[in-house]
Amino acid sequence: NAFEGCTSLKNITLPESISYFGWYAFKNCSSLINISIPDKVTDIRLSAFEGCSSLESVTMGNRVQFIGYQAFKDCSSLTSITIPESVTTIESSAFRGCSDLKSITIPSSVTSIGKYAFYGCNGLKSITIPNNVTNMGEYVFSNCANLTSVTISEGMKSFGQNTFENDSCLGSVSLPNSIKSIGKNAFKNCSSLQNISLPDSITSIGGYAFADCI
Repeated sequence: NAFEGCTSLKNITLPESISYFGWYAFKNCSSLINISIPDKVTDIRLSAFEGCSSLESVTMGNRVQFIGYQAFKDCSSLTSITIPESVTTIESSAFRGCSDLKSITIPSSVTSIGKYAFYGCNGLKSITIPNNVTNMGEYVFSNCANLTSVTISEGMKSFGQNTFENDSCLGSVSLPNSIKSIGKNAFKNCSSLQNISLPDSITSIGGYAFADCI
């Protein structure tokens, strides 16, 4: 909670000697515009930048491995972010509500994407899931109103319920031959979906998975 609620804070320079900052470190610093995370930091912890509604730019050090629960939730001015190749885990709700986020590259080092991770990221237009991600949690890309294209790389085995629900602009989805199950409501209300090819590897499709795709 070191700087939590410092609503007038616009800029801060963190020394390279810092290797750790705790939960809620900059939560609700609503005027903070940019942040550079020192190279020694390995974990961006729970709600570290949640509610930093003016945050436009984040530079992560090349040792970050873990982006924690709600780490950047409701950073509504964040338009792009580069996740370094060192990151393996994107926790639940990490970027939830980042409504202006237009560009994000998920590196091949990532193996886990938690539920609600990109929920409500209305600026996203396309996304590629790398091949080391084998499972995705619930609602990961749900309510991404402008998402038009999704590419899921070889290696994905299943994704949870409601993963792409209410993505009303989603017109194209590419599924790999490794996929075995599609969760309940996974593509529900994807009303623009025109093309999807279901590979022979699929053994289970959950209830209402493609409901109201009209």
